[in-house]
Amino acid sequence: MKELIHLNKYFARYKWRFIAGIAFVISANALSVYNPIITKNAVDLIVRNLKSVNNASEFSDVVRNKISTDVLWLFLRYLVVAMLAGGFTFMMRQSIIVVSRLVEFDMKNEIYDYYQKLDLAFYRKNNTGDLMNRITEDVSKVRMYIGPAIMYSVNLFFTITFALASMMLISPSLTLKVLIPLPLLSITIYVINGLIGRYSAKIQPKLSDLTTNAQETFSGIRVVQAYAREKEMLGFFEKETQEYRNLQLKLARIDSLYFPIITFLVGCSIIIVVYVGGKEVSAGRVTVGDITAFLMYTNMLMWPVSSLGFTVSMIQRAIISQRRINEFLDYKPSITTEGGMEKEIKGEITFEHVSFTYPDTGIKALKDVSFKVRAGERLAIIGRTGSGKSTIADLILRMYNVTTGKILMDGTEVSQYNTGALRKQIGFVPQDMFLFSETITENISFGVKDAVKEHAARFAGYAVIANEIESFPQGYETIVGERGVTLSGGQKQRISIARALIKQPNVLLLDDCLSAVDTATEKQIQQNLDEVLRGKTAVIITHRIFSLIHFDNILVLDDGKIAEQGTHEELLRAKGLYAEIFEKQLNEQREGKTELNGTIFVN
Repeated sequence: MKELIHLNKYFARYKWRFIAGIAFVISANALSVYNPIITKNAVDLIVRNLKSVNNASEFSDVVRNKISTDVLWLFLRYLVVAMLAGGFTFMMRQSIIVVSRLVEFDMKNEIYDYYQKLDLAFYRKNNTGDLMNRITEDVSKVRMYIGPAIMYSVNLFFTITFALASMMLISPSLTLKVLIPLPLLSITIYVINGLIGRYSAKIQPKLSDLTTNAQETFSGIRVVQAYAREKEMLGFFEKETQEYRNLQLKLARIDSLYFPIITFLVGCSIIIVVYVGGKEVSAGRVTVGDITAFLMYTNMLMWPVSSLGFTVSMIQRAIISQRRINEFLDYKPSITTEGGMEKEIKGEITFEHVSFTYPDTGIKALKDVSFKVRAGERLAIIGRTGSGKSTIADLILRMYNVTTGKILMDGTEVSQYNTGALRKQIGFVPQDMFLFSETITENISFGVKDAVKEHAARFAGYAVIANEIESFPQGYETIVGERGVTLSGGQKQRISIARALIKQPNVLLLDDCLSAVDTATEKQIQQNLDEVLRGKTAVIITHRIFSLIHFDNILVLDDGKIAEQGTHEELLRAKGLYAEIFEKQLNEQREGKTELNGTIFVN
């Protein structure tokens, strides 16, 4: 159970509730074992009084009334004890089960918070469905251990302890005979326990696969329907579901062995009580009331002992689930968001001989890249697909650490900054834009606090999306759907631009942010950006040469290296790769293949 050590901090956090719950368990069981003693006394009282009567004629009203009165008082005591035991049992569940829900709440929040701190390398290696399954299904399995499993285990311990102690006081020899089936019970638990653990270890990963498959299918439903692959996807899902069902059925068959085996063993104990107890009564070593109490104690052990299989099964599943949770919680991200400096950045960016290799794939994206962007300057980065352009943006945001070299922000290595504070001061429009299933206002205002509709509308105007938003029936309160599914690609890009601009950052990173926008709209956005970017450091990554934005420097990347750099005029005079691309686009324009409208397309 070493996997469950992680839960100790939660037990410590709610220790008083746990202690109270255990106290209620002890109280409930102490009272419960007292009722068989009351019953024993009642039976012995009746038998003793009946034996004192020689024949029916001597069974007078006095004797009858005495028995009735004594039994009535014993019954009232039995009723009071039963009610108190029931009350303590209720409080026991209220304490321990409620704690399990509180721990479940804390665990989900802890895991969710930790997920947000993990680096991109982690997310490139793990799929969304598995992440979701561990924070939902696995946490639920662990909750069953913290709540019902612990409650039943503690209840089992004290029930057996009190019941056996009471039985030993009545007849040690009879008690030992009743425990004869116990070794068989231990062997059964050991064997079945191993089988449960083996199948539980297979079930949870399979459930993660199912969740992943469903999540990917629904997220990519457009592609699935466009290629008419619904039947194939359903067939694959059915195959995975069938495997999951088979594993669950095997586990259910194993679980189902517990109750009949334990019922049989408890039945054997009852038979022993009746047979051996009858002989003991005949020999005068015990009373009829003693045997009655023994039968009640044996039946009292029925539920706790029968719940042993259920409890062990819950513990085994919790161990497997906690192991899966620990795999992620034990993952140490290379990027930490806490600690370091928190100061306002001006925007000077320096790359000194930076090389970078993706840790999960081994692809070398950048090779000895060096450049400098002074605060307030504008840098364009141009290159073919796979040349390393987007990697530069990720490294500036410190989504990854450089493999070799240094990245400086205002003369200080980015690793020395508090990563969260650094990112808050940078506006970023990623190539794969993402919108949340919220209103347009909430999506635009995502990076700022307490933004109002008017504030969002101002920056939507800069992104040339305001008129289209106002034409929607609900305007800025329109829900954009999951990943912005109700919007076009160009609309999503422009809302992403507005989301970056509303932060009014000193550093702005735009990664191919106009690829889905028509040329006329793009021209307006370029003109607006040229105004908005004044005094700000801007790094614009693109496949296109923006002719309406003045750049202080242009980098041309090729295979992870800087092939050329300089101003537009300098690069044209150098007659290198940039000039070749520029000339090619001009020729295409003359031939009528490409309409520039302020933009030259770079293949």
